[in-house]
Amino acid sequence: MIRFICLLSVVLFCNCHPEKKDNQIINVSVLRGPTAIAFAQWMENPPVIEGRKIVIRIVDTPDLMQAILIRQRTDIAVLPMVNAANLYNKGIHYLLAGCPIWGTLYMVEKADIHPDDHSLYIFGAGANPDIITRYYLEQKGLTYAFDYSFSSAREIMQALYMGKAARAVLGEPFLSTALQRDSTLHIIADLNNPANTSSGFAQTAVLYAPSLKEYRNQLDSLLSLSCRFANEHPQEVIRVLESKNVFPAGTLTSESIKRCQINYLTVDRAKESIRSFLQVMYNYEPKSTGGKLPDDGFITGGKE
Repeated sequence: MIRFICLLSVVLFCNCHPEKKDNQIINVSVLRGPTAIAFAQWMENPPVIEGRKIVIRIVDTPDLMQAILIRQRTDIAVLPMVNAANLYNKGIHYLLAGCPIWGTLYMVEKADIHPDDHSLYIFGAGANPDIITRYYLEQKGLTYAFDYSFSSAREIMQALYMGKAARAVLGEPFLSTALQRDSTLHIIADLNNPANTSSGFAQTAVLYAPSLKEYRNQLDSLLSLSCRFANEHPQEVIRVLESKNVFPAGTLTSESIKRCQINYLTVDRAKESIRSFLQVMYNYEPKSTGGKLPDDGFITGGKE
């Protein structure tokens, strides 16, 4: 609640100088990171919907993304599903189109790890990586000693290099960077699909403004094509993202794109996966979804 009040304070201050809205473009706000991979095609060749060109804006943090949505300064936003549910529960009612990213988290281990070492390094207690890891281990009947000594994936990656950690949870693109730099590291678990029966966890949401509702089918089609392009043309995607300074040169590989599990599913096709994922998050950490599960209005995606 305190964080949300702080965000509202920023919003109220910024609204003293309102931005002019350009009706000739459709603003799409995308978080820097794996999510951006699914939108490389739009960055290089912006599609047009009813005469309005799509323009991608890269946003550096979830907090900045939430502020943009609270101020209604974007037409489309791509952000973590829990953040989308949290905003919905607080009355910020953009419409849910679907899910493009189905999981980027993996457990890695040093080849020479000591058999008595049961430590598992992870960051962000109560956040997505922590909850997804705990859920995976519970489903598999595995037990590790969680260590939250490091506050970010980058710190964990450095600890692995320096021999201060031997087993950890990493997501892309940090995972690929670590694997390229340290040949003793290997993946021991895909944390995104413990049951091996689904697409993964519906971790990412595409939200759109109600004003775009009449173009929903066209938007779904473009989202599907963009995600397909990311899977079918990984080297071209890497070139685009590096040229746009979304990722440093050499960070991404074809394998890292594959590990992001990019596959756009509309909310109609993904609704059960979305409900299941939010239920898992809520069960482990109720405040992750705003203290309650969103009602059915969040899942309908604006369809009557």
